[in-house]
Amino acid sequence: MATRHQVRQSVVSLLYANEMGSEMEEFSSEFLEEKKIRNDQKSFTLSLYNGVLDNLNLIDEELNSHLGKWKLEEIGTVERAILRLGAYEIKFSDIDDAIIINEAILLANELGSDSSTRLINGVLDAISKDKAK
Repeated sequence: MATRHQVRQSVVSLLYANEMGSEMEEFSSEFLEEKKIRNDQKSFTLSLYNGVLDNLNLIDEELNSHLGKWKLEEIGTVERAILRLGAYEIKFSDIDDAIIINEAILLANELGSDSSTRLINGVLDAISKDKAK
């Protein structure tokens, strides 16, 4: 059974592939099977993935409002996927924000560039603080 971290890695990969123009329906099923993400974990993965896509405009607006001098389209595709997933979970899930941010930082360390971690931490922390207001 896949861990929640592996699920989030898969969601980031699916978001990346979607942005790169992959044929997602067939690709996502094959990808999740290859990663041995099945049953409840597959449902969780697809709910996160579809949740991000269903709320993409709202998520992107939120991210752009916290990026300062940057624009979301200027950030790397992997970092953008991590930020979108983290923002979605902060805004729409009951999972503790600290756990979400920590997971995003771990993903950035594994998948992103050297400067990704600070950017992702700062933006998601700001979103979390705004939510608490």
